[in-house]
Amino acid sequence: MTTSDGYTFQLDENVDRTPVRFKNRFGIEIAADLYTPKNATGKLPALAVSGPFGAVKEQSSGLYANEFARRGYVSLAFDPSFSGESGGEVRDVAAPGIYTEDYSAAVDFLGLQDLVDRERIGAHAICGLSGMALTAAAADGRIKAVATVSMYDMSRSMSRGYKDSYTPEQRQEIVDYLGRQRWADAENGTFARGSHEIPFNADGTMAISDRILPETLPEGADPVTSSFFDYYRTERGYHPRSVNSNTVWTATTPQGFFAFPLMANIGMLAPRRALLVAGADAHSRYYSEDVQAMAPGNIDLVIVPGADHVDLYDRKDLIPFDKLDEFFTKNLA
Repeated sequence: MTTSDGYTFQLDENVDRTPVRFKNRFGIEIAADLYTPKNATGKLPALAVSGPFGAVKEQSSGLYANEFARRGYVSLAFDPSFSGESGGEVRDVAAPGIYTEDYSAAVDFLGLQDLVDRERIGAHAICGLSGMALTAAAADGRIKAVATVSMYDMSRSMSRGYKDSYTPEQRQEIVDYLGRQRWADAENGTFARGSHEIPFNADGTMAISDRILPETLPEGADPVTSSFFDYYRTERGYHPRSVNSNTVWTATTPQGFFAFPLMANIGMLAPRRALLVAGADAHSRYYSEDVQAMAPGNIDLVIVPGADHVDLYDRKDLIPFDKLDEFFTKNLA
């Protein structure tokens, strides 16, 4: 339920929340909330937190940051560039390189805070920002550890389809569609909206949509759509600034994800460690399993029984906060 101050969770009584702003290296202003333990002193470990893809800081990332602060971390929940309250002239365009940079910019900000120990800064991500957090960590040695929950590799999802189901012909068809859409946007001087993950109809045609989720849930909706709808379109997690709650990304958004494979340099993370958490019943579980298999020596995997993908957005009875805390305590030591 959305609270009177616009958040989808209650602020813990032992935590302070402060709205902050900072710029990434492209000059885009990032909007964030800084969560700190009340009456904190000394130098504390810190976490940059964002996600899911298409969500805002008042939703799941804020819930996680609030809980981490309750446990003694300085936590920064931020809106990625072009979304939520963050800057960027074209609204709701997702850019993997810039989203990855946003994590490093969050580390910049955290490292300048008097309460933060620069040598104990980590990253945490939910759903579609997980690929950006892992990619940022691989390239930014200041991120000493990274954890993800309900991971999605958005470049793999957009360029290859669910479980890599696109045929080579379908991939080329999407690339051609994106090119035509860029001509249309250039001619019109606007940025049209359209599906960031493009399914194909039974007859083989692309199923472009002007919404991520329907206004109302149709009868017989598939379980994945139903679970996302239950979070983003109901009182449970609805927020007016969330792309997922209300609209859809710019139509040419997938082009950047075809060009930017997020896991290309995951080996650079070592010897630092990552922890991936996935629901046992999550449709996205294979992303975490596949990434863990790329680097089993420094990436650990936790499977949560009885949890689907969306359960780990806000179901505190299922989210393994103790395991996440244990991981960061050990690896930010």
